[in-house]
Amino acid sequence: QLMRAVIQKVSRSAVSVAGKEISRIEAGFLVLVAVKAGDGKEQAHKLAEKISKLRIIVDEKEKMNLSLLDKKESVMLVSQFTLYGDTSRGNRPSFIDSARPEQARPLFEILAADLRALGLSVALGAFGEHMAIELINDEPTTIILDV
Repeated sequence: QLMRAVIQKVSRSAVSVAGKEISRIEAGFLVLVAVKAGDGKEQAHKLAEKISKLRIIVDEKEKMNLSLLDKKESVMLVSQFTLYGDTSRGNRPSFIDSARPEQARPLFEILAADLRALGLSVALGAFGEHMAIELINDEPTTIILDV
């Protein structure tokens, strides 16, 4: 199975629920995460390692050579089951591959805890809530991970 993440470099990001801001980061990365049905703790741990060590930050020579850990970047972590929307048949996405909330929430929480344990500052979206997500892309840099 594969957890999926979309990682976007941002100059800032904020999450609001019902018109109230609940979390914010300045420069860092917005990470949208989908848990696939059948995923387990192993995938959450692997995804945390991969995100933290992914060399997607430009160094002094203008090469993507530094990791989030190298720069102690902030992360806005948001659960987004729609990343597993299957559009291969018809015009309405099927979300059958997305994990149910009772399976996804604990793995999302493990991912957040692992990223924090690795030394990253992690802000969270509101799991299962209708969120307004504000972001300003930087560069832009967008990476899709399946781990």
